[in-house]
Amino acid sequence: MLKFISFASGSSGNCYLLYTDNDGLLIDAGVGIRSLKKAMRDYHIHMQQVKHVIITHDHADHVKSVGSLSRELDVPVYTTREVHDGIFKNYCVTKKIEARNAHCIEKGKTINIGEFKITPFNVPHDSTDCVGYLVECQGVAFCIVTDVGVVTDEIKPFINKANYLVIEANHDEEMLKNGPYPDYLKSRILGTRGHLSNRQCGESLVENATPGLRHVWLCHLSEENNHPELARKTVEAILRNSGIVAGKDFMLEILKRKTPTGIFELK
Repeated sequence: MLKFISFASGSSGNCYLLYTDNDGLLIDAGVGIRSLKKAMRDYHIHMQQVKHVIITHDHADHVKSVGSLSRELDVPVYTTREVHDGIFKNYCVTKKIEARNAHCIEKGKTINIGEFKITPFNVPHDSTDCVGYLVECQGVAFCIVTDVGVVTDEIKPFINKANYLVIEANHDEEMLKNGPYPDYLKSRILGTRGHLSNRQCGESLVENATPGLRHVWLCHLSEENNHPELARKTVEAILRNSGIVAGKDFMLEILKRKTPTGIFELK
């Protein structure tokens, strides 16, 4: 059975694992190895379960441990050439990925990695490059769209295909606009290469959710400009106004910023 766990989802670090009995795919490596090892022990997951790593983009909260992890486990890391270049230049990545474990992928081209069929797609964000992923395994389609300024026409078909979806709900627009951030940072977050708001997230679900969608997790919530219950209520209200009932049409949950959210079975 395919399983999913989020180890952390926020500006302090992002890291997710999809795994079966015999294979494991880590998505981003933005938490410390010690924290990751402890979380895995707590949930009775062996580190050797990680067979492959895919990376969305080169910001530190998604990659700071990727080199150390890849070296310790001797596992390949897949992402675009531009993201690999960004990781190599990122001073937060103190141990670099060894050349033999750095594998390049191309957006729009599906590849098979172990038990997983993976299609990367372009995501607008102010990093060197940024991708989302559709991961298919055991007849299940899992999609992750994080750190996204706007849900583009290119992204929408992948959300359409998802049975399980991780999607950003980074901020409440009023909290951000009235908060302490400097104007340049507010503009960056609100821009088309910034982060998705609760409202934008809800509207994207209304537009792109299909009857095949079973579970949605809201990810990468801002600690300063959002709150888990606010994100949930905002998205639920937008869905309800369009006749979609969270908990009935599909499950809706929030991924914790700094701690694991538990293991989910993806049936």
